[in-house]
Amino acid sequence: MKDTVSPTPPTAEKRPQKKTHHGIELTDDYAWLRDDDWQDVMHDPGVLKDDIRQHLEAENAHFRAAMESSGDLVETLFAEMKGRIKEDDSSVPAPDGPWVYYSKFVEGGQHTHFCRRPRDGGDEVVYLDGDKEASGKPFFKLAGVEHSSDHKLLAYAVDLNGSEIYTIRFRDLETGEDLEDSIEGTNGDLEWAEDGQILFYTVLDDNHRPCAVRRHRLGTDSGNDTEIYREKDPGFFVGVGKTESRKFLLISAHDHETSEVYLIDAEDPESDPRLIQARVAERQYDVSHHGDQLLILTNADGAEDFKVVTAPVETPGKANWTDLVAHEGGRLILGLHLFADYWVRLERIEGLPRLVVTEWASGMSHDIAFDEEAYSLGMSGGYEYDTATLRFTYSSMTTPDRVYDYDMGTRERDLRKEQEVPSGHDPADYVTRRLFAPAPDGETVPVSILHSKDTPLDGSAPVLLYGYGSYGYAIPASFSTARLSLVDRGFVYAIAHIRGGMENRLSLVHGGQAREEDQHLHRLHRRRRLSRRPRYYAIEPHRHPRRQRRRHVGGGGDQPAPGAVGRRRRRGALRRCPEHHPRRHPTPDPARMAGMGQSYRKPRRLRMDPRLFTL
Repeated sequence: MKDTVSPTPPTAEKRPQKKTHHGIELTDDYAWLRDDDWQDVMHDPGVLKDDIRQHLEAENAHFRAAMESSGDLVETLFAEMKGRIKEDDSSVPAPDGPWVYYSKFVEGGQHTHFCRRPRDGGDEVVYLDGDKEASGKPFFKLAGVEHSSDHKLLAYAVDLNGSEIYTIRFRDLETGEDLEDSIEGTNGDLEWAEDGQILFYTVLDDNHRPCAVRRHRLGTDSGNDTEIYREKDPGFFVGVGKTESRKFLLISAHDHETSEVYLIDAEDPESDPRLIQARVAERQYDVSHHGDQLLILTNADGAEDFKVVTAPVETPGKANWTDLVAHEGGRLILGLHLFADYWVRLERIEGLPRLVVTEWASGMSHDIAFDEEAYSLGMSGGYEYDTATLRFTYSSMTTPDRVYDYDMGTRERDLRKEQEVPSGHDPADYVTRRLFAPAPDGETVPVSILHSKDTPLDGSAPVLLYGYGSYGYAIPASFSTARLSLVDRGFVYAIAHIRGGMENRLSLVHGGQAREEDQHLHRLHRRRRLSRRPRYYAIEPHRHPRRQRRRHVGGGGDQPAPGAVGRRRRRGALRRCPEHHPRRHPTPDPARMAGMGQSYRKPRRLRMDPRLFTL
């Protein structure tokens, strides 16, 4: 790479705008860079104001000029990263009645192909070819892809201009032809009723928030769809889902601290939604179903790290909640998945995830053991409720993604797939460690370390330290092929699982203090915890403080989280898992993949691997 002086970056013009909020006058020199008609821009980027467009284009031109001298290195890194990706990859088939469903990529393709084949053997059917659908279009992105319970119909949501405003379409799975029905203006969140004729979906408001749930009957005009729920609080988001038992459809409304759930009988989809428990500020709960009872994961009664309660289906209000798994400080319960004979909870202790399996009949529990010091873990219950097989994913910073089927009765695990690295990967060439760094307030912070086995540990190796600590984002100690390009060049890669994320108990997310304490102070504490980590490495025996070179990379957390969608409680297997976002509010961004102990929460959606390179 040539050593050249970077060209002068463009400077945005200062155009002071004054606003008064709560009696305080604020001046923003750059407010003009936010188009007042941004909602229209989301629909049609061509209407962006000329002065804003010109500045953005200047920024892009500056980037290209600044990176020109790095062209050879960029091409080398791209080739390395691409060489580690298996282009013709596929997911592990998930059984559902007479079929098994899976997704795949083909060599040279850019989009997911959704497939199925008969469970007892037979030819593959590609029922949605993403590459074919995208052909000739300047932009193409799929969101919800859901087959009906009778396996006859498909509903899928597509965005053709990058606005993240999706149109839902329907396809006959027997003929492969699309139906005339279509629904515009949705956020791509959808769920079938059990009759295979009615679809529930969410729509967006003017601020791009999912705000309402509507019901569509096939063969009718979507303009006449029935709105069955509308959220009145503009700070809340709305989502739809289904219990693992397929008995109930779920409507969830939530912000970042408070939630509320409604039930609809999935076999009587035109019945009215039934409220579980009215919202109470800072109380969260999620709902699953088994037999004549509901299992509810909640932080009620001061259970800051969450507990599991039961409630009768007919009278599910809080007055009838009974503890099943009591709250235990320091054990953060992340999610539940229920089966006919077993139920599973995903929890995290001291930054490490754990799967705990409980048999309904005996009440006996066991956890699934793993050998490595630091790892990433996610569960995926499958489409089927009446099964003894739990599917889960595992990886570490040295071990590629693995998919296991686990027999909850015999406790045997079957490795169904391991991520293939075409250019080659030997986990023995790398070392992963897990350290605990003391923070100024006396708490300890888990730190995951990755380096080559040949990297000298005398303080001469550069360190890239990554951390994020806001909104409950959990940074996984998972496998990344792109990260290897850095480590192979002698870097030590470190992830500080700082508080504010959900790697630790939620009392630490809240700064270890009362909720009334100033949240800006919490953010300052989180930044201090991240900045403290290099000092810890400097006092490790193999680190020399004067020779150690380090660089911090981390998220800010001062801006509101982007529009997160409701927690989607659905049966099924192959969906993307929100690794960073708070457990109850998974981000709609499909780039978030299997995380550090985050459960797969939208199992009816087949996985669409986006092939993103992230360190």
